[in-house]
Amino acid sequence: MLTSKQRAFLRSLAMNEDTILMVGKGGMSEQITKQADDALRARELIKGKVLETADVTPREAAEMLALETDSEVVQVIGSKFVLFRRNTEQPKIELPKAKGGKKRQ
Repeated sequence: MLTSKQRAFLRSLAMNEDTILMVGKGGMSEQITKQADDALRARELIKGKVLETADVTPREAAEMLALETDSEVVQVIGSKFVLFRRNTEQPKIELPKAKGGKKRQ
């Protein structure tokens, strides 16, 4: 579970990330879930977008993907969402510690 400080840190990182996941009229397919899972493994932090043609809201899409990929919803703004999942084998993002303000691996 992310703390509010960690969530804020990840939101700041996500601002510079490209949107790599698009949920469209096909909705939440296995392909979207696999794409999200692969991207989370490689990057830890991904940004997605729900197109107007989709049959799910951005919040619904983010929560479904988070559940299916064992990741956490960092934020949902408008049609975009951000997910995070730590890669325990090869961590790429150092999160601030929950207490004390020091960074951890």
